Amino acid sequence: MTPDSDAEFSAYAAASWRRLLRIAYMLTGDFHDAEDLLQHTLTKVCTHWRRIRDEDADLYVRRALINNHRSRLRRRRVVQFLTPFVPERGHRSQAETVEHRLALDQALASLSDRQRAAVILRYWDDMTEQQTAAILGCSPSSVKVHTRRALAALRGHPALAAYAPIPSGEQR
Repeated sequence: MTPDSDAEFSAYAAASWRRLLRIAYMLTGDFHDAEDLLQHTLTKVCTHWRRIRDEDADLYVRRALINNHRSRLRRRRVVQFLTPFVPERGHRSQAETVEHRLALDQALASLSDRQRAAVILRYWDDMTEQQTAAILGCSPSSVKVHTRRALAALRGHPALAAYAPIPSGEQR
């Protein structure tokens, strides 16, 4: 890498870190795995930075993030056992926020990799169907199918039942 491209990459990584880390977290469901995934991805991207054009940098990095996540899942041989709940701390609104996050994490974990990636890119990262298709390496119609199936699965997931809208005329 040249000093100029090294500086460009450092600036890009610093500016994009939080946004990319949120995507990685939504993919993995674990903060530490998300950091590892993002660091691994940026390390790989750094070696190819000269070939990446500025307008394609985000697309390239997101695609690399998704692909590295898939590779990590294929390589994973040991099942990790983590506690499903964070210990409660005194503040009730924090506990509710943790409950919301745990419910969402559990529901997202039940989706297939493609469905989870499509939902995260479309609704969390606010990308278009064409952008999502380019990252996932499929057609926009496939993105629509993955998204539709994922949303249907999320709507019917028991962990999210408490957050479902109440039909008009009914009470909880």
